[in-house]
Amino acid sequence: MKTYSGVRTASGCAVTVTDTHGCRSLDLRFDLRTHSPDGFEWGYGGSGPAQLALALAADVLGDDDAVLGIYQRLKFRVVGRLPADGWTLTAEELADTIRTLQATGGE
Repeated sequence: MKTYSGVRTASGCAVTVTDTHGCRSLDLRFDLRTHSPDGFEWGYGGSGPAQLALALAADVLGDDDAVLGIYQRLKFRVVGRLPADGWTLTAEELADTIRTLQATGGE
């Protein structure tokens, strides 16, 4: 099972991905779009949360075109509501939410 975890550190927000291959930092995916050159954030609807939603959707979906059509809605539905002090999400939870957003077109 793949999990994503976010924590606040002295140098900013860090997001890791843990799966059967180990643990790695989540790629910011600036190659798709740069919302926040300062990196990830969560808990509100700004540019840092947009960068996180983009990166999470890209990692879960593996389809860059699909990511661009869904990440802003994922930001409002999930990332903007994450607790400030830290969080963990599974790839399955994110995939379920993304499928719902794609099916309903809702925020």
